[in-house]
Amino acid sequence: QVQLVESGGGLVQPGGSLRLSCATSGRVFSIGTMGWYRQAPGKERDLVADITRGGSTLYADSVKGRFTISRDNAKNTVYLQMNSLKPEDTAVFYCNAHINCGLGTVPVWGQGTQVTVSS
Repeated sequence: QVQLVESGGGLVQPGGSLRLSCATSGRVFSIGTMGWYRQAPGKERDLVADITRGGSTLYADSVKGRFTISRDNAKNTVYLQMNSLKPEDTAVFYCNAHINCGLGTVPVWGQGTQVTVSS
């Protein structure tokens, strides 16, 4: 069974930085677009950034210039470098990947990691 395992969340002061990682475990044939989403209390889960296998990226307007998404295809891992964090970035961050395990491509979600920006 394929799983996505996130790490790197935590508590940080406004203006600080965090780096999230999302690693894939299990057997996969290929991984397409990978991305990060976030969900704040009482709000919907929204896209933060995603990246294609070829490296094309897409960012939410609210994080442009502050967050950088990257991936290592050899390690089946995606990263999110978050700089200049603001209190409004506080949310549970979820990793998502479109994974082909041999029976077609399906979206897979991680369990989420909490990011709290507070002084």
